[in-house]
Amino acid sequence: MDAAISVRIIVDDIPAAVAFYTGPLGFALEAQTPAFAAVVKHGLKLLLSGPKSAGGKPLPDGTAQAPGGWNRVMLTVTDIASEIVRLKAAGVPFRGEPVTGPAGTLAILDDPSGNPIELWQPAAH
Repeated sequence: MDAAISVRIIVDDIPAAVAFYTGPLGFALEAQTPAFAAVVKHGLKLLLSGPKSAGGKPLPDGTAQAPGGWNRVMLTVTDIASEIVRLKAAGVPFRGEPVTGPAGTLAILDDPSGNPIELWQPAAH
């Protein structure tokens, strides 16, 4: 079994998702078709699956797969405040203000399809 880690993300628009992940979030494009794309960063591969891809088609019982929800990719950053400023300047929408707890600070942003992405800065101990 291959040891690579991949996460499938259901998206509405492949070109918009590719532009978002390879632009503000700094992923590298590995593959792209009209229905699917793969982007990579630091060993993490995101499989961006549109409605016409095998991974994005309705399930056998007819349940439509859709973007959104609260499961999310977490990207660790060293300066969350500057990342928030940079991403907001690029027009990236956030779901609210950063939240800080004993272990660190997180902020949740949305990709173009409404999938949540978490920025995480561990607390200094």
